[in-house]
Amino acid sequence: MVLRIATDGSADMPARWRSEYQIDVMPLRLNFGDRTFTQGVDLTGDDFYRLVQQTHQIPQTSLPSPEQVKDFYRSIAKRGETILSIHLASKLSGTFHAFQLAAQELVNEYPIHVIDSGAGSAGLGFMCREARRMWQAGLPVEQILRRLRSARERLFISFTVDRLDFALMSGRINSMQNAISSILKIKPIIVLRDGLLEMAEKVRTRRRSLDRMLEVVRERIGQQQVDLAVVHAADPSMAEEMLAKAKQFFNVRDVIVTDLSIPVAAHLGPGTIGIVAYPVSDEEQGE
Repeated sequence: MVLRIATDGSADMPARWRSEYQIDVMPLRLNFGDRTFTQGVDLTGDDFYRLVQQTHQIPQTSLPSPEQVKDFYRSIAKRGETILSIHLASKLSGTFHAFQLAAQELVNEYPIHVIDSGAGSAGLGFMCREARRMWQAGLPVEQILRRLRSARERLFISFTVDRLDFALMSGRINSMQNAISSILKIKPIIVLRDGLLEMAEKVRTRRRSLDRMLEVVRERIGQQQVDLAVVHAADPSMAEEMLAKAKQFFNVRDVIVTDLSIPVAAHLGPGTIGIVAYPVSDEEQGE
């Protein structure tokens, strides 16, 4: 039996993971006015930030059509092969529903399990990696699905953004909807709660927001052993600094630094730094 593991372009992970853990990623599209770009095809991270500066526009992510998703599934799997498809939180985007609909239409061609991660960014990357490791260990699909659903409840994500215009215009952060212009001077601590990004605290300086973000994550996960990711949008030097601090703050099993994917950066903006803490399950520690 063959298991294909698929995700969408909102997933953040080291490039080597795609081949090492056989993870297939469907790139997402972004619209700059009347121009449409596909991440990793005709739009790199550098291209994205340059276009934002040139156009002074906040791009809009474009949902894949069910037909596009079906073409993607057919390109990665032979008829009858099982597909485990893990996606951005359904409360944040319609991406999950597009994949779900396509899977329903392909029910006679493939067994497809579409999972709402309740998260995004490196949370998706960690889920995909854990699924592949479990499969390599000989565990059945049903057990993999149970553990991923448990992981959805265990992982914790927090961001701090350097500028709020992206987040305010994207409409992805609930408590910011009625923000007045003066709030643009603050640096928020944003957390993932119940599949939604919410502003948890308001901090006056970037340095304090970065330190406070570490504290917020530690308050949530304590001394649990975690796989941890530092994600960033066009700020690799700060990401490395945060990585060094995170190693001292947390009981880390594995740690990575990765760029924030373009579809996510489009909603949070350049200068965003995030911490993704993925607690290691008791079962995995025992394997």
